[in-house]
Order: sequence, then C-alpha cells, then structure tokens
Amino acid sequence: MKNKEFNLPPVPAVLLAIISVQCGAAIAKTIFPALGAAGTASIRIGISALILFAAYRPNLFKITRQQWKIVIPYGLNLGAMNLIFYLAIERIPIGLSVTLEFIGPLLLAIVGSKRLLDYCWVVLAAIGILLIAPWTNSRIDTLGVIFALLAGGLWASYIVLDGKVSKIMNSGEAVSVGMLFASLLILPFGFYENGLINLTPKLFGLSIALALLSSAIPFTLEMKALGQLPPRTFSILMSLEPAAAAICGFIFLQERLNFYEIIAVACVVIASAGSTLMAKR
Repeated sequence: MKNKEFNLPPVPAVLLAIISVQCGAAIAKTIFPALGAAGTASIRIGISALILFAAYRPNLFKITRQQWKIVIPYGLNLGAMNLIFYLAIERIPIGLSVTLEFIGPLLLAIVGSKRLLDYCWVVLAAIGILLIAPWTNSRIDTLGVIFALLAGGLWASYIVLDGKVSKIMNSGEAVSVGMLFASLLILPFGFYENGLINLTPKLFGLSIALALLSSAIPFTLEMKALGQLPPRTFSILMSLEPAAAAICGFIFLQERLNFYEIIAVACVVIASAGSTLMAKR
C-alpha cells in the first residue's frame, strides 16, 4: 500500500511559516545576552547553510558565471539583512522591528505607480512609522529604529535579487548556495563580537532550533504554499507578519506595546495588505 504524503493546506502552511519565523526571532533574542546579536546571527545562518546544503546538495562546479554574478550578491544581501535585523531586535521590540522592516517591501510593491490609492497606502504606513518614532516613547532606541529601516531596505533589494536568481537557478540550489555566502559575510562579525566563544551545548541546541524555525521549516512551507496559492494571496497573508511578530514578542518575551505602537502595527499591516490586494500586477 502506497504511503500518502502529509500535505498541509496552503493557507495554514503560510500562517505556520509566519509563526515559525517569529518564534525563531523570539528564541534568537533570548540567546543575545550570551552570544550577542552578531554571534547569534552567525551561528543561525551557519547551521541553516549546513542544513540546506545537505538537503539540496548543489554542485558548485556546474554553476555558470552568469549564475555566480547573481547568487553571490543574493547571498551577501541575505546575510546583511539577517545581521542588521538581529541588531534591530536587540534594541527594540520584535513587533516594532518587523513593522518598520515591512516598509521596504511595501515601497517596492508600489514603486513607479501613478495611482492615488497607492500613495494612500504609503501615507498610512508613514503614519505607522511616526507613531513608532522615538519621540513618542523614550524607551524606543533610535539606533534600533534605523537598523530596522535599513533591514527593510535590504529586504526590498533581496526581493529583487530573489526574482532574478529564481529565473536562472533552481530555488533550492539558489538558497543553499546563497546561504553559504551569507555565512561568509556574517561569521567575521560573530568572531569580532567574541560571542561565539561563549557557545555551550545548550546554546548550540537552541541555535539548531533557531535555524530550523527561522530558515528550514518556513522555507519548506512557503515553497509548498507558493505552488498552490496565487502570488497576491500569498503576499496578503505575509502582510500579517508584523502582527504575528508583536504577538510572539508578547507571549515569549513579555514585550508589551503601548496603544500608539499597536496602532502603528495595524497601519502597516493594512497598508501592506491593501497595496497587495489593489495591485494591478
């Protein structure tokens, strides 16, 4: 009798991927006191690279010059984005970090548009940023806000590079090779911060869980969902990520957002979902 493969419906798969990523971010933040943000990013990306390399076994010798020209910047961008995001959540709550980071993809989605409605989404997102701005709450670290916005810019460029690399390489091969270069970029920062010298068996176990939750599990779930969902539906579901981040931050880290910060998260979620729903492309 043939075994039936367990198939999770696409919508629950995307939602589970979102929860997985944000739970991973919460675990990462608990490791920061011992390893530091750079050390945690280094060990997470390094383990993720090993897992993905073992899963997809890319043949580096068969990669063409044209593919190298795209996959190397793709990987370096991926590494920088993760490192700077961790530097952001080290300083400000996860929910606010993800909310600010989402501005990058949102602006990318409507760039070049001439429709008034699209500018309304930008204004709504801008209201969210103003509500999070350090002058509304003395506990918000200005450098953390800058790091989150920078991570958002890198996320936007990652989307562009991901679109290019997906046209010339298999997705599994591209992400596994990209993770290799992400590791090469991040590891020196981890050693410079001296966080990796504090690595213990318990912390290494948590780092494996972090790598699975933040990379291997969500990547697998999203790839399966993308094969069954329209891109627009997928993007609308992903717009829930700032809200999921805020909830995970509250549950696992007791990061409580004030009224204005909750409204800010709602503004960005609505702006992101709205721009996707109303997009012509």
